[in-house]
Amino acid sequence: MDIDIGFWLTLALTITVVVWLIDKALKLKSKGGPVASVVETSNSLISVFFVVLVIRSFIVEPFTIPSGSMLPTLQVNDFILVNKFAYGLRLPVTNTKIIETSEPERGDVMVFKFPENRKQNFIKRVVGLPGDTVQVKNNVLSINGEEISRELVNEWDNHSACSYRGMGQGDNWCREYVEILGGVSHLIAQSGKTNPFTGRKVPKAHTQGEWTVPEDAYFVMGDNRDNSNDSRFWGIVPEGLVVGEAFMIWMHWKPVFSLPSFSRNGAIDKVEAN
Repeated sequence: MDIDIGFWLTLALTITVVVWLIDKALKLKSKGGPVASVVETSNSLISVFFVVLVIRSFIVEPFTIPSGSMLPTLQVNDFILVNKFAYGLRLPVTNTKIIETSEPERGDVMVFKFPENRKQNFIKRVVGLPGDTVQVKNNVLSINGEEISRELVNEWDNHSACSYRGMGQGDNWCREYVEILGGVSHLIAQSGKTNPFTGRKVPKAHTQGEWTVPEDAYFVMGDNRDNSNDSRFWGIVPEGLVVGEAFMIWMHWKPVFSLPSFSRNGAIDKVEAN
């Protein structure tokens, strides 16, 4: 989502407050006519803009999921809620932290400003904390030399099954694992192609590597591990770009003519392997 709603809410509140101050000084409402009507409407919106801005900036904010990078945890067109207070109280627009609460933890699903386009919000899972060494080798994640526990729960060996689930468009095998990261159990997806000569399932080479996380930064990855634009490609998330912790799915609604569904409501990291 490229529209900075926080900026426009702040601007709208500022304009209505300025109109209110001008009205107090010049008594515009007492003059009647169209100007008085506009002033009255503007004044009535001050409290609305203020309440919405406070809730959205400091308490909770809704987001929608536009891509499959967090499959199978989050599906395209999921509507989620993000706790804006989880990682500190931040000012709208500038995102400056003014009150410390807690820091992101390994395994959290975090919303942040995309480092390469700060008008755009991204959502990924926190994998590496400051000072960590993150390694992905042969589709296995390790942190500080310790392999992260995971258990295979589903496997498909054909292109249509993987495409249907949104995992690995063009790939001919895909798997789901339950991974335990930072004490959080969640599903991840991996996919790739099969070597036609050996029958060996080949992981995608561009998702492999080793990275060290600097101070005041986080290494993030999508749960759709081989189909996610994340820290393996563009680097770390500076602390100043953190927005909040995603904690709940409250609706799933495909665009156009479909009705909203509430079958996926609940905590984001509930494991539903099937």
